[in-house]
Amino acid sequence: MARAKVVVGVLTVALLCGGVGMLRSTEGARPSAVTAADALPSRALGLSGHRRLVSQLEHAGHQASGKGTRPARAAAIAPLRAVRPLRLHIPSLGVDVPLTGDGDEAAWDTDSPAPGSAGTSVVTADDLRLAELRRGLTVEIARADHRIAVFTVDRVSPAGVTRRGQRAGRAQLRLVSGETTVMARLTGQRRTR
Repeated sequence: MARAKVVVGVLTVALLCGGVGMLRSTEGARPSAVTAADALPSRALGLSGHRRLVSQLEHAGHQASGKGTRPARAAAIAPLRAVRPLRLHIPSLGVDVPLTGDGDEAAWDTDSPAPGSAGTSVVTADDLRLAELRRGLTVEIARADHRIAVFTVDRVSPAGVTRRGQRAGRAQLRLVSGETTVMARLTGQRRTR
């Protein structure tokens, strides 16, 4: 009886290895009637979890291991040249206000880099609901060069300014309203005309 279990175990391993080899050889090809899940020996042997096994084999090495499902981070792009900012637009909050260098509704701190250029630019705004922003949402700044710098929110801090996470040579934005600070990085740009 023990010998029969060994033989069955060896055959199962051989079939699984053959199935993995077959799956790798058909990678990229789309079979018409038989799917990769059906071609695995685990399906033929009636083993449970074969679809999960197929998924793990197909995605092996294609994604980093980690816990949970975090949203994919938008990649930062190269900084733009320094140009005067004109408007602050936050689509998710319905905000679209002029951006000035003085104490109006939204003001750019002219001692900081221009939004979109290398470094961390600082924009202060009164009575904006920045605490409602979440990671992954966008903030747009229209500029005098007919471009819109698009920033993606990295962090919302309800307790004031935080310096953690700033990277030299990258274009970043710090929005401050009351006790809330939003850190965002430049992830895109587009022309306005």
